[in-house]
Amino acid sequence: MSKTRLQTMGDVRRYLAGLLNRFEAGEINEVHLKAAAYVSNILTGTIKDSDFEQRIEMLEEHLNARGKNGLKRAS
Repeated sequence: MSKTRLQTMGDVRRYLAGLLNRFEAGEINEVHLKAAAYVSNILTGTIKDSDFEQRIEMLEEHLNARGKNGLKRAS
């Protein structure tokens, strides 16, 4: 089994497509496919949450920088 790094949604999409192709070719069984799909689903949620967290942090930094420069922040 290859050591694939799944760091983005695109990585997970390609990984799942490869798994499906391997399943259809008879290289892996249904149990393996289901387990990998389940873990991939959890990973996609984690990636989404991480992306949102990064975006929120950037917005907070931007708002704090504007506040320090004398600009009014919306209440």
